[in-house]
Amino acid sequence: MDDEHSNKNGELQVDMESSKPETSIHSIFSPKVETQATISEIKFLRLFQPLSSSWLQDLHSIKNEWGNSKYPLVPGHEIVGVVTEVGSKVQKFKVGDKVGVGCLVGACRSCDSCANNLENYCPKMIATSNSTYYDGTTTYGGYSDIMVANEHFVVRIPDKLPLDASAPLLCAGITVYSPLKYFELNKPGMHVGVVGLGGLGHLAVKFAKAFGVKVTVISTSPGKKDEAIEDLGADSFLVSHDVDQMQAAIGTMDGIIDTVSAVHPIQPLIGLLKFQGKLVLLGAPEKPLELPIYPLLMGKKMVAGSCIGGLKETQEMIDFAAKKNITADIEVIPMDYVNTAMERLARADVRYRFVIDIGNTLIAA
Repeated sequence: MDDEHSNKNGELQVDMESSKPETSIHSIFSPKVETQATISEIKFLRLFQPLSSSWLQDLHSIKNEWGNSKYPLVPGHEIVGVVTEVGSKVQKFKVGDKVGVGCLVGACRSCDSCANNLENYCPKMIATSNSTYYDGTTTYGGYSDIMVANEHFVVRIPDKLPLDASAPLLCAGITVYSPLKYFELNKPGMHVGVVGLGGLGHLAVKFAKAFGVKVTVISTSPGKKDEAIEDLGADSFLVSHDVDQMQAAIGTMDGIIDTVSAVHPIQPLIGLLKFQGKLVLLGAPEKPLELPIYPLLMGKKMVAGSCIGGLKETQEMIDFAAKKNITADIEVIPMDYVNTAMERLARADVRYRFVIDIGNTLIAA
């Protein structure tokens, strides 16, 4: 099994001590690229990360809400930067290339999932942050100024895409792009619903529209109608607790991309589907959702899940985004604003992603 130390020990990282619920800056040793590549016989490259996207998953990890956090913890898993050094065996990248690292930094490379370019479903997948390398050491994420990564888990960012607004594509973007393609909800003229208009939802609207799909946003917040239709280009809007609106839309959608992570009823969503329609769940609620079986049987409908994407598909998504001018709507923040941003993130007070300007604002403590 390969020892893929992909992002071990950036130099000036923000970490989280379990005794205090906020981030602070520390210096952590960074290994030399060539030494690491020679020892492990794996291709490594060093990244400079000017920007790193902050997501709700980081907040869950920092607060140990899932009970699996390892402290000190360095969050961040949507990371972009510029290559500053490469190992002698690296073939895909050179110094100066714009690159990105998403949610995973290692996989076994030998299972069926890996053989089919689905490293994200590898049983031994290594997450970018708060995970464990094969030798037992902890992975550190993108809230740092330096990163060392195996080139297999790095994607090229086209020059056409700005680094800041492309960072969220590496998680949120691929999370919505992959199910749209896999479940064949990307055919022009189809009607797709998008549940939730946050970091994932707004990108789901953008990708679906780029595929030529009719999009209806479904939200609990009536106030989001204008931004859904006027700003993002959705075709229509439903308030999920408006019985009349939901009733009028029954049986009209080929598929639904549900991005909501909170517990919510899915039976009304199943009702919106046409015969053989597909409801794809992308969120991970803390408690199980109630799944009604009868509507599935009578309509030959499907409820499925999807989780990020493999490296090949992630590169495909990035290239498609560059072609269609798709980027995330972001708010760029300095490193010293991270704790405040986390508080705002918990209140859903962001439209739609925070992006940390690492390169210009991360200063040694």
